[in-house]
Amino acid sequence: MNVVEELQKLEQLRQSGAINDEEFAAAKARLLNGPVNPPPLPGGSLNATGIDPATTEQQTRLWGLILHLSMLAGSALPLAGFIAPIVIWQLKKDELPGIDAHGKNAVNWMISQLIYMAAGLVLMIVFIGFPIVIVVGLLGVIFPIIAAIKANQGETWKYPLAITFFQ
Repeated sequence: MNVVEELQKLEQLRQSGAINDEEFAAAKARLLNGPVNPPPLPGGSLNATGIDPATTEQQTRLWGLILHLSMLAGSALPLAGFIAPIVIWQLKKDELPGIDAHGKNAVNWMISQLIYMAAGLVLMIVFIGFPIVIVVGLLGVIFPIIAAIKANQGETWKYPLAITFFQ
């Protein structure tokens, strides 16, 4: 079937009410020029990059949740709790700008946690290090869970006790 016949069919569909004028124009443009950008999702509009902001927000929430929970992967695989969040942060920070803040907060906490653990291990000589190591270990599980919940709610949560290395 050639283009003229396709256009005639489209015109018949429009006249019969099977498609509206907007659908007719989009189909005609596809026939003549190739595919056009899809219309925005209901209730949303496309931003300058052609992406629906609601989709971007949803993706940021999801990847923020995954980033923070990936810090707990170290309990299953050694070093995975340090590598996974950094990899997620670096891969997604340009695509989803909100992930940059989550990644910086997570890495600040990981570095701070290492410092606190090292101090606790040194202070075990005088026995005060034992409670420090236990508390820092518990916070290493509790803080990422809280941050993941907050990320899923669309908030960026700054870890308490985290030393700011990345702003």
